[in-house]
Amino acid sequence: MAELRRLPATTSTSTGECVFCAIGTGQAPAAFVHEDDDFVAIVDLRPVTTGHLLVLPRAHHADLASLPSAAGERMFAIAQQLAAALRRTDLKCEGINLFLADGKAAGQEIPHVHLHVIPRFAGDGFVLDADWRVRSREELVEVAAKVRAAL
Repeated sequence: MAELRRLPATTSTSTGECVFCAIGTGQAPAAFVHEDDDFVAIVDLRPVTTGHLLVLPRAHHADLASLPSAAGERMFAIAQQLAAALRRTDLKCEGINLFLADGKAAGQEIPHVHLHVIPRFAGDGFVLDADWRVRSREELVEVAAKVRAAL
């Protein structure tokens, strides 16, 4: 059964360069499905399901906070196009998850922001397990106030 946690990834090349930067510049191999001046999309080397893709900015941004908002918009637009394309293939795809791990505690293994586009189907074994219980209205209001204050 696939889980969110995976084996440690290779985060850098033999020269110490970020592996996703090396892919973006053509210095490391990858199976490309999209390329433009600012982004590439590749087939994940260790897919959750067949067709699992990664959308990567060519420029190095370690995390979501360092990614300019216009680039974030573009990254999600590319992911949306790829999700539609996956549904048009003969790959098993009954649904799509978009997943972005931001920071080590969230499961980000390579410190270069990237968006996963994961084809999903019944019985694929991929699970996100958490404490999904309903929270009190008071707790929700308190959390909302803290986030609004930080904006």
